[in-house]
Amino acid sequence: MTNRDGRLAIGELAARSGVAPSALRYYEEVGLIHSERTSGNQRRYPRATLRRVAFVRAAQRVGLSLEEVRAALDRLPADRAPNATEWNAVARTWQRRIDDRIAELERLKERLTGCIGCGCLSLRKCGLYNPHDIAGRSGPGARYLEEDEPEPAKA
Repeated sequence: MTNRDGRLAIGELAARSGVAPSALRYYEEVGLIHSERTSGNQRRYPRATLRRVAFVRAAQRVGLSLEEVRAALDRLPADRAPNATEWNAVARTWQRRIDDRIAELERLKERLTGCIGCGCLSLRKCGLYNPHDIAGRSGPGARYLEEDEPEPAKA
């Protein structure tokens, strides 16, 4: 319920933002949002927190880590919604990240198309993408999806 001073209880912030109270508590724990406590130790959030939570959700959709979100939020006002200039400065930093994700997804799309067309679907057996299991020498995980990945061997 909104208090007379315009602050929001955690339940109202959750309902209006679409974010579970447990996530809001976590956002607060890691410093993405801030609340004040009542004399009964209940959290109260300024109305501007709605914008900050929307910002966190948008940043997560772009693929930013919570550390990157915190760095971006540190550049924005905590007590009000950002103005156009402030928002644009942060948005510009996201554009490279979005471009990088698009390029990564394009590489993934190309590799999956080639692999599915082959039919083996096995990095252990694949003579094109992993001849003689050379990827296994580099350790576990998806080796060919990283930015500095080697070109696949020619068949």
